[in-house]
Amino acid sequence: MFTWLPPYRVELELYGEQSGDFIQVAGDDLLVSERFAHAFREAGLTGLEGFHPVEVVRVRRKQRGTRLAHIPCYFAVKACFGRAAVDLTRSRLRYGKPPTCEDCRSAGLEAIHGFTLEEGTWRGEDIFHPRGLLGVLTVSERFERFVAKHGFTNMRLTPTEEYVWNPLGRPL
Repeated sequence: MFTWLPPYRVELELYGEQSGDFIQVAGDDLLVSERFAHAFREAGLTGLEGFHPVEVVRVRRKQRGTRLAHIPCYFAVKACFGRAAVDLTRSRLRYGKPPTCEDCRSAGLEAIHGFTLEEGTWRGEDIFHPRGLLGVLTVSERFERFVAKHGFTNMRLTPTEEYVWNPLGRPL
């Protein structure tokens, strides 16, 4: 994937009544609302990098409804790639062939039916991509409490032991 460079401009698709506080876009890029960015910094949370202002050039409604009265300001951020590693023995993962790279641990991954992190590898980030699960955002319990306290929208947090990704639909 190419790195997203300035100027940061987006077209949003709105599926509900309000725009969300947290939006996953192409690649590893995320958009967060100004409200989210301010609260994240104020809470002293870690793991997001960037916070570049984004210009919303257009909002397309995907359902009929009233026009948005207010479009929040957004910031482009990236979640860090943490040193926390998936525990290959305690996680329920299916590989086509076992991973050979100790650093990425994800080559050949075919399905996830819950995972845990190796003890001693997590360095306390509040939101990050763990080694072994590229593309899967993982958050701390502190981040979960932060989201609940502020009522941020457009996020679904799933406990790691219940997380399922099985694009081929094969049993584990």
